[in-house]
Amino acid sequence: MPLRASVTIADDEWGVPHIRASSIPDAYFGQGYVVARDRLFQIDLQLRRDLGRLAEAFGARFVPHDHAARLLLYRGDVESELAELPVDVVVCARAYVDGINARIAELEGDPSLLPPEYDVLKLQPLRWDISDLVRVRRGDMGSVTDEIRRARLATLGLLDLDTLVAPLTGDRTPQLPEGLDLAAVSQADLGILGETEGPLPWSGTSPAGYDPVEDRLDRDAHGSNAWTISSTRSATGRPILANDPHLGIGGFSPRHLAHLTAPGFDVIGAGSPGMPGIMQGHTDHYAFGRTNSHIDQEDLYVLELSPDDPECYRHQDQWKRFAKTTETIRVKDANDVALTLRHAEHGPVLLHDPSRLRATAMASASLLPGANMTFAIIALNLAGSWDEIAEAARLHVAPTNFHYADVDGNTGWRLLGHVPIRNQADGLLPVPGDGRHDWRGILPAEQMPTLLNPAQGWFASANQFNLPPEWSSTKGMTSFTWNAPYRYDRVAQVLGEADRHSVADSVALQHDDLSLPAQALLPLLPKALDGMAGRAAAMLCDWDARLGADSAAAALFEMLWIELGKACLAAIVPDRARELVTSIDPRPMLALLTHPDTRLGPDPEAARDALLAKALGRAWETASEALGADPAAWRWGDIHRVVLRHPLSGLPAIDAALPVIEGGRSGGDTFTVMARGYVATRDYHVSHGASVLMVCDVGDWDRSCILTLPGQSIDPRSPHYRDGYATWLAGRPRPFPFGRKAVDAHIRHVTELHP
Repeated sequence: MPLRASVTIADDEWGVPHIRASSIPDAYFGQGYVVARDRLFQIDLQLRRDLGRLAEAFGARFVPHDHAARLLLYRGDVESELAELPVDVVVCARAYVDGINARIAELEGDPSLLPPEYDVLKLQPLRWDISDLVRVRRGDMGSVTDEIRRARLATLGLLDLDTLVAPLTGDRTPQLPEGLDLAAVSQADLGILGETEGPLPWSGTSPAGYDPVEDRLDRDAHGSNAWTISSTRSATGRPILANDPHLGIGGFSPRHLAHLTAPGFDVIGAGSPGMPGIMQGHTDHYAFGRTNSHIDQEDLYVLELSPDDPECYRHQDQWKRFAKTTETIRVKDANDVALTLRHAEHGPVLLHDPSRLRATAMASASLLPGANMTFAIIALNLAGSWDEIAEAARLHVAPTNFHYADVDGNTGWRLLGHVPIRNQADGLLPVPGDGRHDWRGILPAEQMPTLLNPAQGWFASANQFNLPPEWSSTKGMTSFTWNAPYRYDRVAQVLGEADRHSVADSVALQHDDLSLPAQALLPLLPKALDGMAGRAAAMLCDWDARLGADSAAAALFEMLWIELGKACLAAIVPDRARELVTSIDPRPMLALLTHPDTRLGPDPEAARDALLAKALGRAWETASEALGADPAAWRWGDIHRVVLRHPLSGLPAIDAALPVIEGGRSGGDTFTVMARGYVATRDYHVSHGASVLMVCDVGDWDRSCILTLPGQSIDPRSPHYRDGYATWLAGRPRPFPFGRKAVDAHIRHVTELHP
């Protein structure tokens, strides 16, 4: 869809584009254009990955990854999907895609403006099509891998050990499926998805120190914080909404700021590059934020193949034929590769093994008709009120806590996401695919829980279990696995103590580095120890449990935490389960240390104290190796660094052309409100956290503030490549101007787009 009229893009001193259009679709055209201007290689690489088109650019080693991606594309009728969406949403999505293509066309006319990756790799960017937004469904196979692990533990008679890895809410015991041979379940049941687990092989090999379990735990720890404060508890007399989404840190920034304006439309905030719209921010009427919630949206089905025809599987007392499609993968410097993809009633077929008359298929909420998450953000942006958001929520597939606060003083929370309605099973183990366990649909959006104007004057979400009891008792659990509650508990502690809360208080809370797990652990440390263990205990006994970048005790604590995880697993996990139980959640670990039981031996408390003493000694030794012999010089931030590398830095030419952004020191860890997680088996560098931190002063919008990491552009030639890095590290937010006068005071460059 071409532009209807001219669009002005006014970039402020921080590189934020303020897009001024005469129609709402033209505003989205402008957003697509500026995303391609600032993040073209990022969105191009993601599109290639999503569509299964990496091998044509990077060679044969990417064929398995293209195979996996194509298996998970939506296979229904694209035009029918578009016809079911609200017309205004589709029009805006088309405009966004056209804006991306308009920028690509400019670059085709002047290749010198292409980002440097294209010259190094000898590539051209892909053109976009709205069908891509329908076909790409970014589901997560995480719960399916959990199901396989539980099945393998159940076969060993050790299913109870799974609670060490993933504690189940309400002490739930997984329901063993009738008619399924759990002993036959293996990692092979993931098929091509299991074969392509892990990072892409840019350098031809997996990164040194890569551990699939640690990588999965790191991805699971991605979450977010959000809190909403009513005018009765706010120092401003207006609501405050704060949000800091926790996503990957170390590569491209996962958020891009933009301000879209048109008659009757004014929205500013952070969007996901390649997805039209603003995910967290505010309009001229209300602020909105989000955190991940938990909905179990995948199931693994085990299918019985017909002995007479392995292209048929048993379902509902009959043999049904797989739907088959043939795909051709183009491969750079090699012959094309032909693939046969199969789909069952449940979803894509992961494993097809005629020799065992066995196949597996994955059901995913994101692959169902109508699961058009990519369009949901536009619908939410176009909603003008709390009630209109309820209608837009129907499109929102991903599990999300949606926060809301408007200029009339209303504050609200709504759980968004598609909840499968299961038949018999609880979603915790693989099930037979014979029809008995087929889903019966998706829970209607209007039946999802909501909260409006709570009496306590505030609410918060940090990925913790937060389903209202009266709702879950009638509708059931959306998931049995939830994040540890430490970040939420600390937020609740701070908000509950203050009578009045200011914007500055929210900024301070977003950077709070108090560790509740450390507070729980410190009283358990033995007192009368000698040697390295005694020195470690002495350093920690007077520590305030804050994980500051300049703290020696914080560094020691992190070493201790890692050692305790290893020690607890070694003490209570039998050898035959070590392959499956390779990590321990902090909740069962702290429970074991606080209330030791016979799993540690006949004298649990003595065994606990010995375990702690040994871990303290090892932590001191590890800290000495990592930080030097003088403990007075230890600093957590000296090893807990923020290092941002290009995702393709494994290719020497890319590493040379795209400079690393480094030097920054950080405090915090996975469980502090200032979430700065790391992968312990790799290094202590920050691997996830909040690359955007926003605090909205609802109604006095120009007093809102924001922080971003590292900048708006991923092109090192841009002044906005890393201009946010230092202020993000320092925790110094900048203004986030919204009103025309406030915005104009910061404008530094203007671009005009014409039809």
